[in-house]
Amino acid sequence: MCVQIDAIIEDGGVAVAQPEYLRIAADLRRRISSGEYGPGDRLPTLPELCEAYRVSETTIRNALSLLRNEGLIESKARAGTRVRPQPPVHRMAADRYRTAPGARATPYTRDQGIGWSEYRLDKRFERVQANAELAALFECEPGERLLARHFVSHDNDEPTQMSTSYVRWSDVAGTPVADPINEPWPGGTRAQLGSLGIHVNRVTESFTAAMPTDAEAATLRVGAGVPVLRYTRRHIADTGRVVEVAHPIVRRGDTTVVDFVIDLDD
Repeated sequence: MCVQIDAIIEDGGVAVAQPEYLRIAADLRRRISSGEYGPGDRLPTLPELCEAYRVSETTIRNALSLLRNEGLIESKARAGTRVRPQPPVHRMAADRYRTAPGARATPYTRDQGIGWSEYRLDKRFERVQANAELAALFECEPGERLLARHFVSHDNDEPTQMSTSYVRWSDVAGTPVADPINEPWPGGTRAQLGSLGIHVNRVTESFTAAMPTDAEAATLRVGAGVPVLRYTRRHIADTGRVVEVAHPIVRRGDTTVVDFVIDLDD
């Protein structure tokens, strides 16, 4: 029989009982991070873990559920529970929007370090009206007609970014930019707008971090315990008019590094 025993930890000199599943999850997490269980390795079975830790099957399931939510392991029928391969860390460079117009690249492919043939984009377009939040971002009146472009960007077959990009319908109506068949567009959004005679000379971004929604976790194939990075981007024309708003762009937060370059000398 498996017996559950809570570990005792010290908190300000007071003994506090720690749920046993947390101790087991911490031990398995340590063994994964140390390489004892490497990417693709199969973990011991439930009965084997129960015997090794001398706890109930329910306790083991709780520990594994925690690690699964953190994206460290995955379980499949008849394949058991295995350590998930960890995706590489990608750096978002400060100059990624300087992609040459017409080049078979976008800021996304530069971030990922992939070629055009490795880039896949799922897309869905719809016409919407600006709500109060979008109107504030566009600096326009609520109700202005916009084209919403919903994207999921793939590095080969791995979805790593999802976003909704809005452009003014008055700018793109009847142009190739309004047709999803032309996505992905070489050079990205800046090149698209340039094809319409709109010269973008400023990009702003604001970042937040949070736990993923159910839709974000499912789309990006991350555990519910893996944080995501959400950011809002605005393309601004040389006339000072906001011509595109991406709100939000979502990436998994544990493998994304944002680089900033701040020049202090005039």
